[in-house]
Parts: sequence; C-alpha cells; structure tokens
Amino acid sequence: MAEKSTIDQILEHNARFVEEREYEQFKTDKYPDKKLAVVSCMDTRLTALLMAALGLKNGDAKIIKVAGAEVSHPFGSVMRSLLIAVCELGVEDIMIVAHTNCGAQHMSGEGMVSDMLRLGVSADHIKMAHHCGIDFDQWLAGFGDTEEAVRKSVDVVRNHPVMPSHVRVAGFIMDSETGELSRVAD
Repeated sequence: MAEKSTIDQILEHNARFVEEREYEQFKTDKYPDKKLAVVSCMDTRLTALLMAALGLKNGDAKIIKVAGAEVSHPFGSVMRSLLIAVCELGVEDIMIVAHTNCGAQHMSGEGMVSDMLRLGVSADHIKMAHHCGIDFDQWLAGFGDTEEAVRKSVDVVRNHPVMPSHVRVAGFIMDSETGELSRVAD
C-alpha cells in the first residue's frame, strides 16, 4: 500500500478535528482584539514562536506571512492586506517582524532560476517570463541587510499614499531561537 501524502494525512486529521469539535476553542470573529497586524516571515521556526513571543492568542491580530517579512511592493498583496486590516477591520498598529538567519536574506534570481530548471520548469517558460518583463534578479532577490529591509518595509507602509495617518508602524527583528525582539524602526 502506498504511503499517504501529507495532504491526505492533513485531511484525515481535519475530519477528526471537526467531528470532535476541537475548533470551538479557537472561536473568534474577524476583528483583531488588539487592533494589531503583524507582517512576519513565513519561516517555519516562527509558526508558533511568533505568537508565543508576542503574547498573542487566536483572534488578537491579523498575521500576514511572507518570505522575508518584506513589504516589497507598495501596491502588492501584503500592502493590500494591511490596508484591508486597517480600513475594514480596525487595525491601528502594524508590526513588521523579520528574524535572524532568514533564508530569504541571501536569495538570488539566478539561483532561483537554476532551482526552477532543476525542478523541471521549462527553459522556454523562463524565457517567456523574461520576455514579459519579469526580472528574476529583482523579483526573487534576497535583501542582504535585515535591518535595512525592515526599515524599508516600515517606510513603505508608514508613507503609503493611502494609509491612514493614525496608524502606528514599527519594525523589529526576532531572534529565531529565543523569540527576543529587537526594535529596528519606530
């Protein structure tokens, strides 16, 4: 018998979770109790550590996970999510929380393209993306200096032309092991 895929295992767990009504402990509404949004890295080390280190529980904050905790485009999906959180859901504070030893820090477009080819993406598809104006070196580049990347993201959010002026934005770097926060930008 073939081994079950991770998704099949998750679906089995989900059926038991719902049947046993385990969801009841997580009930809340769509409005964040602490009027807080956090942009954090998608790193697996921060899945539970972030919430624990910030003293947050389900329902306290809107958590937006993205590689490198970067707000890389002023009109991209992260900024869109933040504006929805502020304008529709009452968020008044935004934290940008990067972390130590981030894998996105030293990425390169060239390295990512090499990985794509190794994983079976057609060279013709990559060429087509280039032809359509995609600059892999810019789009998939890492950020080098974590503090500078946090400052840049804070600046994008704070000085965004349609971000309401009452919103407080601050940037931090979290230690990936201990959860300790270091303030980078106010």
